[in-house]
Amino acid sequence: MTRIIAGRAGSITLEVPDAGTRPTSDRVRESLFGALESSDAIRGAAVLDLYAGSGALGLEALSRGAASVDLVEKSPRAATLVQRNAAKVAHSVGKDAVTRVHRSPVLAFLRSPRGPFDLVFLDPPYDLPDTELTEALVLLEPSLSPHATVVVERAKRSAPPVLPAGLEHVKLKKYGDTTLWWVSPTPQA
Repeated sequence: MTRIIAGRAGSITLEVPDAGTRPTSDRVRESLFGALESSDAIRGAAVLDLYAGSGALGLEALSRGAASVDLVEKSPRAATLVQRNAAKVAHSVGKDAVTRVHRSPVLAFLRSPRGPFDLVFLDPPYDLPDTELTEALVLLEPSLSPHATVVVERAKRSAPPVLPAGLEHVKLKKYGDTTLWWVSPTPQA
């Protein structure tokens, strides 16, 4: 069972697609969001959740005070669940919540000008080719605010994401078979 851990929508259960997704565990989300809150990366943020699956990461951010969340999911079945999950969380968070669900492949979504986004989650399927992840990061970079935080979730056995010139690795955290890479725009001189 996947649920919102904390915030105004805390304890709401989320529907999870029965196949094709790998929801981030409660333990990993709890640790991730603790770190994001301590670095003040959530309150008022414009959030982008790519490869949304159930929408758990973006909706957790919304529950904890993000201003808006855009959830991108190409699977029609998963996108329908994301829409229902977003409606439940938005109802609990209140009328200030801005949620948008985009039924689109990630690369197609990123090819149109968007943003700026302050917090981005990239939690692609583990079998996504590294080249596609790199292309997503290249397309994402112009849509980031100057102090954005990007969190890339991959299997522990995966190579670190290859970053375009405008992004840099900040840190990584490992949780069992999951690795989170924290990425930010390269500071301008």
